[in-house]
Amino acid sequence: MDEDFDIQDSGSFFDFKGFLLKVLSFWPLFIICLAIAFGVAYDKNKRKLPVYRLTNMISIKDDQNPLFTGNTSLVFNWGGTTDKVQTNIILFKSRTHNEKVVSYLQYYISYLRQGEYNLIDVYGKTPFKIKLDDTKAQLYNQRITIKDKGDGLFELSVPFSNNKARVYNYSTHKYDYVSVPTPEFKETVQLGDTLNFPFLKGVFQETEVLPRSGREYFVNFGGFNSTVKRYQGISVTQTPRGSSILELSLTGGNKERIVDFLNASVIVRERDQLERKNLFATNTIKFIDSSLVDRNEDLQKVIDELNEFKNNNVDVALKGGSATLTGKLKEYDLEKDELEQRLSYYKILEDYLTSRTDYTSVPAPSVSGIEEAAISASVTKIIALSVERSDLRYSAKESNPKFREIDRSINAEKEVLLENITSSTDIINREIREVNRDISIAESELRKFPEAEQQLANIQRKFALSEGARNLYLAKRSEATIIKASNVSDILFIDEAKDVGGGQIGPNTRLNYIIASLVGGVIPLVLVFLLVFFNTKIGNPEEIKKLSKIPVLGIIGKSKHRNNLVVRDRSRSAIAEAFRGIRSSLQFMYRKQDIEGAKTVLVTSSVSGEGKTFTSINIASVFALSEKKTVLVGLDLRKPKIFDDFELSNEMGVVNYLIGQNSIDDIKQESGIPFLDIILSGPVPPNPSELLLSDAMKDFMEELKNTYDYIILDTPPVGLVADALEIMNYADASLYMIRQGYTKKGMLNLINEKHTKGEVRNVSFVLNYFQNKGKYGYGYGYGYGYGYGYGAYGNGYHEDIKRAPFFKRWRKKISKAFRRK
Repeated sequence: MDEDFDIQDSGSFFDFKGFLLKVLSFWPLFIICLAIAFGVAYDKNKRKLPVYRLTNMISIKDDQNPLFTGNTSLVFNWGGTTDKVQTNIILFKSRTHNEKVVSYLQYYISYLRQGEYNLIDVYGKTPFKIKLDDTKAQLYNQRITIKDKGDGLFELSVPFSNNKARVYNYSTHKYDYVSVPTPEFKETVQLGDTLNFPFLKGVFQETEVLPRSGREYFVNFGGFNSTVKRYQGISVTQTPRGSSILELSLTGGNKERIVDFLNASVIVRERDQLERKNLFATNTIKFIDSSLVDRNEDLQKVIDELNEFKNNNVDVALKGGSATLTGKLKEYDLEKDELEQRLSYYKILEDYLTSRTDYTSVPAPSVSGIEEAAISASVTKIIALSVERSDLRYSAKESNPKFREIDRSINAEKEVLLENITSSTDIINREIREVNRDISIAESELRKFPEAEQQLANIQRKFALSEGARNLYLAKRSEATIIKASNVSDILFIDEAKDVGGGQIGPNTRLNYIIASLVGGVIPLVLVFLLVFFNTKIGNPEEIKKLSKIPVLGIIGKSKHRNNLVVRDRSRSAIAEAFRGIRSSLQFMYRKQDIEGAKTVLVTSSVSGEGKTFTSINIASVFALSEKKTVLVGLDLRKPKIFDDFELSNEMGVVNYLIGQNSIDDIKQESGIPFLDIILSGPVPPNPSELLLSDAMKDFMEELKNTYDYIILDTPPVGLVADALEIMNYADASLYMIRQGYTKKGMLNLINEKHTKGEVRNVSFVLNYFQNKGKYGYGYGYGYGYGYGYGAYGNGYHEDIKRAPFFKRWRKKISKAFRRK
C-alpha cells in the first residue's frame, strides 16, 4: 500500500561519511569485481601478439644536375630544400603514395598460421610466396589453405559454399564472380609453378625459408582500400625538427612486413620524385621522338629520290656557279627551317597555355632552338607551379586558399609568356620573309643553269634540309638523354629499416592491469553510488536528524526471533535492552511534563510493516516487567495483528466496547505476562474511523486510566488513514516508528507538517530494524537517545545470537540490494 504514498524529497544532502562506510561494507563485491577484471586482463595479455615499431632514416637534398646549364632548360628549381621536405612529409602519408607501395609489395595478400590462441601473421616466414598477376581477377576475402607436403610440393585447398566465388581485380579495382568447383577445391602445386585457376592467377615462388613438411598455412587476399588506409598511419618526423632529415616509423605485429614497407615506401617515393625531376627531359624526348619519325621519313624519301636521279643521270654534277648557289640555298633552307621550328614551338606552346590546365607536359624551348631567357624562365616557372599544384592535392582540399594563390601566379606568368610569344612570333615572321627573299634571288640565279643541274640542286637542298633537321633533333635528344641519365634523386637513404632485434613496444600488459584495476574498482563503486543516490529509504539516525526536527527517542535492532515477543522470550537480549532504554526515556518525558497517574503511549508509523505492532507489544512487556499494571490496546481496527502473537481470539475487543456490547472487563484478556493485559481490536467494523472518533472512545480511555498505570495504544499508520492523528489527543507520548531500509524519506513529510503546525505534540521517532553496519552508512557502537536515556544495544552484557554463515549472509545482502529501488 505504501506505493501510493506521496513521496517527496525532504532533504538535499549527501552523507559522504555514510557513503564511504557503505562502500567499505561492500568490500567482497570489490574483491570479486577486481578478481574478474584482473582475470580478463591476464587472459587478454596472454592472447595478445607482440607489437613492434621500426624506423628508417632518409635525407632530402637539393641536388642539381651537374650537366645542367642555362641553355638546356631541361630541369628546373623545385623551390628549395624546405619545400621539398614538407612536400615529402605529406606525400609519404598520402593515399596515392601508399596505394603505389601497397601495389608494389602486394600487401593485400595475408600470410597466416594458426598460433596457440589466434592466427599469426607469418609474412616473410613462409617457404613460398605468391606473386599475383594484378591484371587478372583473384579470389577475394576467402581463406586459401596451403599445406606443406614435403619435397617442394604444397596442397592448395579452398572450401566453396556454392559454385560461384567472388573475385577482385587489383588493377581495375572491380569485383566479379567466377565458377568454382564445389564443395572443395584441392590441388597440389610445386614451387615455381604458374597458378592458373579460375580464381587464382600468378606464380608460386620459392623463398629462402626452409619448408617444413606437414605445416599448414593460410593465405587471404583482402581489400585494397582497407589495406592502404591501414598503412597511411605511417609516421614521418623531422629529426631534428626543422632539418632535412626525415625518420619514417611504422608499428605492426610482423617485423619483416614493417621493414619491407618502410624501405619500399622510400624506393617508390624516390622513383616518383626522380620522374618528376626528369619531367622536362622526359617530355622533351617524347616530343623529339615523335618529330624524328616524320624527319626520318622525309630523309628517306629524299635519299631515294637522289639515288634514282643519279642512276638516271650519271654524268650530271654541280659545277662552279651552280654549286655555289646550291650551297647558299642550303644555308637559307636550314635557317628557314630553324625559324619555322621555333614558330611551330610557339604555336604549340600557345595552344597549351590557352586550351589546357595541366602544363607539366610542355617540352623544353631549347628543343626548337629557342634561347630566349625570358621564354625559358617562364616555361620553367609555369611547370614548377603546375607540379606544386598537383602535389598540393594530396594534402589540401580545392577550397584551400593556396590553390587560388598558385592559380593566380600561373595566370600572371601565362600573360607575360603569351605577350613574349606574340612579340617573338612577329620577329620570326619578319626573319622568315627576309630569308624567303634571299631564297627567291638565289633560285632565280640557279634557273640560268641547265635543267638537270637545277633538279640535282633541288634534291640536294632537300637532302641537306632533312638531314640537318634530323641531326639537330638527334643532338637535342642526346642532350636530353644525358641530362636525364645524370639526374639523381633528392632522396638519400641514411639508414634503411632493418630487423636488428628488439623493437617491441607492446602489448602494454601493465596498462591492461591498470585498466582492470580501474574498471574492477569503478563498477562496484558506481553500483554503490547508484544504490545510495537512488535510495529513498532511511538508513540511519543521522538521516532522520537531517529530515526532521522531531527527536529520535531510541533505536531498536533487527530481531531474528520467531515472533514479536522478544522481551518475554529473550529478556537479556540486546533488543530487550533497547526497549528498556526507550522505557527510561519515556519516563523522563513524563517527569518533564509533570504527568501523574496513568500514562499513555501511542505507537504509530507511516505505513504498514515498519514494526508498529512489534514495538507496541515489547514496550508493553517492559512496562509490565517493572510490575506496573499495563494494558496493550489494539486500535488498528482494519488490520488487527496482536492476537496472533499472544495466541488469543480476536472475536471480542475494542469494537465491541465502542458499540456498547461489552464492558472492558469482558474484552480484556490475559497475556501470559504478569501485570500485562491485552485488549484486542475485535471484529473488523464497517466504520472504524467513526468509532475511534466517538464519545465512547473518550469513555474507554478514561476507564483505562482509572485501572492501569501504563496504556499502550497500537494504532493504524498515519500515512494511510487519519485515525492515529485523532487518537494522539489521548496520548501523553507518541512513538513514530521508522524502519531502517524500509521507510521512505518522503513519508516523514506528513508528521513533520503536523508537528510544525503544533497539531501533534510529544512525538518522537523510534528507529526499528536497525543493523549497526556500514551498509547503512552508520558506524559501530553508535548509541542514540532522546537525551534522557539510551536505546543502544550490543554492549557485551546480552545473550549472543548465532549468526548465519558469511557467504549466506552476503548472498542475501546482495539480493536485497538489487531488489531495492
